[in-house]
Amino acid sequence: MSDDTKVKVVGLTKKFGDLLVLNDISFNVKKGDFVCIVGPTGCGKTTFLNLLVKLIEPTSGQILIDGEPADPKKHNIAFVFQEPSAYPWLTVEENLQYGLKIKKVDQKTIEERTKEIAESLGLTEVLKSYPRELSASLEQRVVIGRSFALHPDLLLMDEPYAQMDIKVRYYLEDQVIKLWQKTGSTVLFITHNIEEAVYLSEKCLILSQKPTTIKEEKIIDLPRPRDIASPEFIELREYVTKQIKWW
Repeated sequence: MSDDTKVKVVGLTKKFGDLLVLNDISFNVKKGDFVCIVGPTGCGKTTFLNLLVKLIEPTSGQILIDGEPADPKKHNIAFVFQEPSAYPWLTVEENLQYGLKIKKVDQKTIEERTKEIAESLGLTEVLKSYPRELSASLEQRVVIGRSFALHPDLLLMDEPYAQMDIKVRYYLEDQVIKLWQKTGSTVLFITHNIEEAVYLSEKCLILSQKPTTIKEEKIIDLPRPRDIASPEFIELREYVTKQIKWW
């Protein structure tokens, strides 16, 4: 495996009984890359992430991180689920600091990262609040911030903006890009929103219908910040849409 490869997926196959969901999937993800996974509803996008964090085991094949079998106990992996999952018994500030304290990061770094994340995601005014006092979109910002605060080697995001209105989503997309660029994390981001995938990613993995394979690995070589109204952006968005729509 080359030195710049963070994740290597080899022959990944997953069956649930007689149902073949993932069929012999192989691809690489470079260190520091931002990869979006798109495809038809029900094609197995979330199943792949569940395999990556060992919530379920593959039928065959393997997932390597830094050349070793994926292991959340060994590798610095963070996961943002579709549903808000802030710890209800902790304040926003305590949520942001939770993983850092578990990893015994020094207090100065904890305070610096908390301040940086809170400012980036618009959480400064609610640091002493509890999740039950927040809107769903604010709570999801807490979860995103908690994950980025760890500066994870690998961050997995499963449709984290699905429940947010369009204005909030645009704001958070920009903030996540800034955090990604600053932390250097490798990000795998699942979305059903093709515009979002083209706006965020360096590469799109376009999945097929079940049994799922990778139809194409499409490089998104647009400069940042990206203009969703530019002809180049629209062309790429329409291309990815057609790849998903037509088989």
